[in-house]
Amino acid sequence: MTRRTGPETLRRAASPARLLTLAVLPALLPALFLSVLAVPGARAAESAPTVSLSKKEAGKGGEITVSGKGWRGEALLMLLICGQATPERGVIGGTNSCANGAGRAVTTDEKGAFSKRLPVAEPPEPCPCVVHVATVTGEQASADAAFTVAGHPTAELPRRTGGGKLAVLAATRLEGDSSLLTWFGAPPARRLVFTVGNLGPAPVEDPVFEIGTAHGVYAPQWEEHQWRGTVAPGARARIALPVELPAGAHGDYQISLRYGKKVLAEQPWGVGRPWGVTLFWVLLCMVVPAAVFRIGMAVVDRIRPRTVGAHRTAGARPGPAVSKGLPRRTTPVARTARSAAAADADATTAVLPWFTPDSAPSENRPRPTTKGQA
Repeated sequence: MTRRTGPETLRRAASPARLLTLAVLPALLPALFLSVLAVPGARAAESAPTVSLSKKEAGKGGEITVSGKGWRGEALLMLLICGQATPERGVIGGTNSCANGAGRAVTTDEKGAFSKRLPVAEPPEPCPCVVHVATVTGEQASADAAFTVAGHPTAELPRRTGGGKLAVLAATRLEGDSSLLTWFGAPPARRLVFTVGNLGPAPVEDPVFEIGTAHGVYAPQWEEHQWRGTVAPGARARIALPVELPAGAHGDYQISLRYGKKVLAEQPWGVGRPWGVTLFWVLLCMVVPAAVFRIGMAVVDRIRPRTVGAHRTAGARPGPAVSKGLPRRTTPVARTARSAAAADADATTAVLPWFTPDSAPSENRPRPTTKGQA
């Protein structure tokens, strides 16, 4: 009996292979899926920014070299030595825990790499410390590298508060008044008062808030403020943070409150114009020309030539002195004339001889004799 080969025979022979393939394929699908997902993850790990240090420990006054790769090309970075931080938890207290005065800025090259010397300084918070590198503009990115400041105090990190969630429960307000110096251009200052509640299951300790000030169409300028205290789960707390504008600021400002990456509240603030500065400039524009005019007139009066009459008057003989403070006595015209005549008579009489009654010439002279007597 001969065997026939045909499509039916081929199908019967191939059926076990198909069954084996169908049985193995479901086991291979998860491995294939994971391999596909692992490729983007590896690429992402390769593109993540990294930081490396030339030394892991140095004392105050020393210097280390900070290098990095995987950053955005031609990005401006900030290098800081921060306390109370680890690469795993980051900088807990924000930039207030960093030695900001000794920080440095660097720009990456086209490939996203950089190398910069950083002086070693003691941060305001105890170690563990890190070298914190973060972008200044553009998309936010940061990386930390563990570092030890020799001779700097060391303390334990605070407990994690990742389960806490703060929310503003009441409307924010600005408290405080302007002083007289603000009218003359001093920086306006207020206190941003708000009430927060912890909606999470874990307490929040020493939260770091950010206050932004925006004027007109410009983006807000953020400044970090750390509040000292603990907000228990389900509890609330009243917080007051200082807000200060630059000197001479006036117009409409927008004050924003941010915690983490979420803006909690916004508060408008209308600042009056410092009219004292305007008044000062107006008075200055009036007083200075007047003073210059007076000085110029005094100089002209000193250097101008004198007239002939003025020289004669200057060389004339001074008249009789008049007592100061006494009123001048006026004499009528008639009395003055009689006084002048009396003065002339006295002057004439003064030059004549004075005779007494006994020595008068008429009495001592002999009487005339009669005719014929000598």
